[in-house]
Amino acid sequence: MPDRWQTHAVEFNGGLVTNLSPLQHGVQAPGSARILRNFEPSIEGGYRRIEGFAKYDTNLVPPYGAPVVHGASQTGTNLIIGNIHTTPEVGDTLTITGVSGTYTIDSGGVTYDATNNRATLTLTTSLDSSPANAAAVTFASTTSNYLLNGVASWEDMVIVARNDDLFKTTGSGYTHLNVPSYGTVLVNGGSQTGTSLIVDGLTSAPQAGDVFKIDSVDLVYTVTADATVSSGGATLSINPALDSSPADNAAITFLSTSREGAVKTRFARYNFDGTEKIVMVDGASNPAIYDSATFTVLDTAPADVTSSTFVVNFKNQIFFGKGSTLTFTAPYTDNDFSAANGAGSINVGNTITGLIVFRNQLIIFSERRITRLVGNTIADFNLQPITMDIGCVEEDTIQEVGADIIFLGPDGLRSLTTTDQFGDFSVAVISKPIQSEVTQLITRSASFSSVVIREKSQYRLLGYNANYNVDSSRGILATQTQQGMQWAELRGIKAYVSDSNYNASTETIAFGHDDGYLYEMESGNNFNGANIPASFSTPFMPINDPRVRKTFYKMFLYTDPQGSFSADLALKFDFDEEDIIQPETITFDNTSGSDVPAFYGESEYGTDTYGGTIQRLFDSQLIGSGFTVSLVFTSESTNPPYSLDALTFEYATYGRR
Repeated sequence: MPDRWQTHAVEFNGGLVTNLSPLQHGVQAPGSARILRNFEPSIEGGYRRIEGFAKYDTNLVPPYGAPVVHGASQTGTNLIIGNIHTTPEVGDTLTITGVSGTYTIDSGGVTYDATNNRATLTLTTSLDSSPANAAAVTFASTTSNYLLNGVASWEDMVIVARNDDLFKTTGSGYTHLNVPSYGTVLVNGGSQTGTSLIVDGLTSAPQAGDVFKIDSVDLVYTVTADATVSSGGATLSINPALDSSPADNAAITFLSTSREGAVKTRFARYNFDGTEKIVMVDGASNPAIYDSATFTVLDTAPADVTSSTFVVNFKNQIFFGKGSTLTFTAPYTDNDFSAANGAGSINVGNTITGLIVFRNQLIIFSERRITRLVGNTIADFNLQPITMDIGCVEEDTIQEVGADIIFLGPDGLRSLTTTDQFGDFSVAVISKPIQSEVTQLITRSASFSSVVIREKSQYRLLGYNANYNVDSSRGILATQTQQGMQWAELRGIKAYVSDSNYNASTETIAFGHDDGYLYEMESGNNFNGANIPASFSTPFMPINDPRVRKTFYKMFLYTDPQGSFSADLALKFDFDEEDIIQPETITFDNTSGSDVPAFYGESEYGTDTYGGTIQRLFDSQLIGSGFTVSLVFTSESTNPPYSLDALTFEYATYGRR
């Protein structure tokens, strides 16, 4: 005969743990999880289904910058365009300002002149009318070229890099950024012809690859050599030759400056003089600065700064990382590289894989060592080792979460934190509870990005592999709690680049991959319209004694839903072995039955009752018995997030077998 009923309570806490054997796991950490996907350990307790993501801007990020028609009076199926830094592809579709219709590039219909930023296209249909010179050409779709290679959440906008161009958006269309500002540039003297053009009004020197147009002159022109400016004037070498002689003082409008060859674009924010600015590097071009109005290229930067791959603001100086060299500007400047004014460079001895400012020091990562730079200026900067045998093996995994720096080392995720001993550091592996998941993520990912969600004290590591679709994409999240880091898996968030930042108490978490759109995490209740699949499985719990059979009669589930809620529960007995009969799945929901409150967007006005109390406690009769039991919760919906906080069993035990 069974003993009288007993109650057993389980508090959901501890996150994902996969480095314990099944029985050890159930005994040592019954409230943790053996599966935790698209749930997050919450700083408020329990496990919360993650929020969704949505397009930050519903428009496609322009794939080819801001191309324009090269020459008026074009007809037929041929179209020459300029101001383009990436080769268009067969099958791309486009529209032309002032010309009716949408046009498609025909098979074999692309000839690209990379030197002069020009393309000749063969279209599948003839132009409806002749476009004006410099009319905007907008690509509505492309066959590939979708990868976003940089993103920065900054001020009230997001800056995004795609191919060889940069754009900004506040959520309703993209503005081309890499447009140089050289002053009020005018033609200096009439009757000019050929492949040179004398101009004045320059405040800085145009560079090879810049594209411009001239008022009342046909065609668009590319600067073919870096210009030398004297007293605001210069003679520009250009291609093609002038179509006609411009008038004296004819206005020159620059359309773009070249950022060709860009790899991953990285950013740093700063404010030295009351103006918010952001500096960007891309591994190929000169660094550039944007202040929400003007885009400035650091064309006079030294060779150790050109094609930098990392950048940070430290001690009110801009530090650029390239290879094993750190180069920094003079204090409170972003373009002064004069040693006499306090600028300089430091060789750190190994190729830099990441930079981060931590308290009053600059932490410098390479693959095999970590060093720090302390001091305030070139007079007392001092490079000191932290560890000489461990480093960061994957770029863009370094983030500060609370008082720790997390990064991906050769053996998993590590934490760099200060110890009680002044100036000392601890470099510990923190991903041991999920080592197999970390190893799988490293194996299947070609690159990584990472992001911090500050409101949740959460770190997210997102793997990217072009061969996997969105549904198959994986990541790992860690929430910093009073008990330490608690882990979970992410599924269905594909990110090549990502970034987060606060502006006016609003945190924006932006990311992008290879479909040409910019997305925002922590937005909405779905994955860009698709259901969010989520699953949580407890360990196989022996309750009190693993060799005494328990019969389960009733369960109470404590939840915290934000709206409509529905989830399935399956009981799995005795390690879910093949010959064990398992009970049927139970469904919990708060949208059926009597006295159900109305949910906005789901209920019918005049029929449903508003102002009711959301059901949080669910009870269910249970059937089944076993020596150990695991609860498997699953949901796949567009419902708002919900938390699973705790449960209680009512059960009875039989005699020992």
